[in-house]
Amino acid sequence: MTSADFSTVLPEALLALYAMVMLLVGVCAGKDKLTGTITWITAAVFVLLAAMIGLGGSGSRVAFAGLFLDDGFARFAKVTLLLSAAAVLVMSHDYVMKRDMGRFEYPILVTLAVVGMMVMVSAGDLMTLYMGLELQSLALYVVAAIRRDSVKSTEAGLKYFVLGALSSGMLLYGASLTYGFSGTTTFAGITQAIGATEHLPLGLLIGLVFLIVGLAFKVSAVPFHMWTPDVYEGAPTPVTAFFATAPKVAAMALFARVMFDGFGMAAADWGQIVALLAVLSMFLGSIAAIGQTNIKRLMAYSSIAHMGYAMLGLLAGTALGVQAMLIYMAIYVTMNVGTFAFILSMSRDGQPVTDIGALNQYAKREPTQALALLFLFFSLAGVPPFLGFFAKYGVLRAAVDAGYGTVAVLGVVASVIGAYYYLRIVYYLYFGTEGETLDGKMAAPQWLLLVGSAAVMLLGVFNLFGIDTVAAAAAEALVR
Repeated sequence: MTSADFSTVLPEALLALYAMVMLLVGVCAGKDKLTGTITWITAAVFVLLAAMIGLGGSGSRVAFAGLFLDDGFARFAKVTLLLSAAAVLVMSHDYVMKRDMGRFEYPILVTLAVVGMMVMVSAGDLMTLYMGLELQSLALYVVAAIRRDSVKSTEAGLKYFVLGALSSGMLLYGASLTYGFSGTTTFAGITQAIGATEHLPLGLLIGLVFLIVGLAFKVSAVPFHMWTPDVYEGAPTPVTAFFATAPKVAAMALFARVMFDGFGMAAADWGQIVALLAVLSMFLGSIAAIGQTNIKRLMAYSSIAHMGYAMLGLLAGTALGVQAMLIYMAIYVTMNVGTFAFILSMSRDGQPVTDIGALNQYAKREPTQALALLFLFFSLAGVPPFLGFFAKYGVLRAAVDAGYGTVAVLGVVASVIGAYYYLRIVYYLYFGTEGETLDGKMAAPQWLLLVGSAAVMLLGVFNLFGIDTVAAAAAEALVR
């Protein structure tokens, strides 16, 4: 390992070292005494590392003979996932400490998952990809089942583990086929092998399909979504909030990395598969959410639909499409952070509540929180002039420009269907029947993130806070 290699992986190395140090500190300090302190320190480390990555790097660097890539695309994804993970830790702190979930291992496991995500988005080789993916997955398996006294949490962890192992096996099988027919595991080498043939070899095509299946599981794309509603509902709410943010960004960025860096020469082949996954995800997510009464399950189906829209940008196969996808994911994460900040505060008589019927007439009791939630759900539904509308418009336009007009039209139809369950929650907030309502108490970080993210949905329409310019540079780094 040269000094150049080490400097390229410095953020990941620092974060891994931090996790190991905090693990020792937590053990030596005694059972869970420093949980709150470690949580706040971890969130601060995430923010500092995001600033270091966002402000300290430019251009593209390759480390370990192509195994690890540091470019604008990776940096954009890393900053987004680090900030979202920090936000989730901050807004979950009060919930975790009050619900007897104050295990010092929780923020450390989140840290290790984030290290895996950072490796994923910088992968330049199938082996690096798998190492990052499994580091993330193993930490998330444990986090999903962290409430050992809860049957639902244990069941969620088990389901996620079993289905995750199946998807990992499919991914590995695809990687082995890809290696067998291309003679290399590096993305650059795979691109060269594809370019050297007139038609994509059948074995390599099958390998590509299995790789897509493994990646589709991680982004909750239909028909590999089956774990999402049960895990979202069964896992503790802070864990669900984490699942709905940073891992989604990492998985979608990895999806784009594999497709463009490894199989960019075969866009016509994988485009058809991605189009099918996108359409199925948009429609199933939009339709299945209609009958949900548990807000966590509703958000699970919402995430499935939104991943379908994000894949429209990937489907386009252009720099504009990747830019639209990155902007979409940044906006999606912001919306989810605000929404889950509210869900974490949903309680009655000190007990957590997830039934959307509890939101009836909530606006009369807490008008500011209800208005912020209205902004967020309107944005999730894609109602103008909120930022979510422009996110959907960007990916739909990219799909149309790339010749996928029919898929874009289907996306609009799915969006109209999906608007129903978002607007239904707004109806409950303002016009629902009188009944037992929520306590309305929010911790300061939860209130700030709820109101702040809602304000972003409205104010961001003016210039996207400059994210579009950064995303364009990131897309150009990937689509060359």
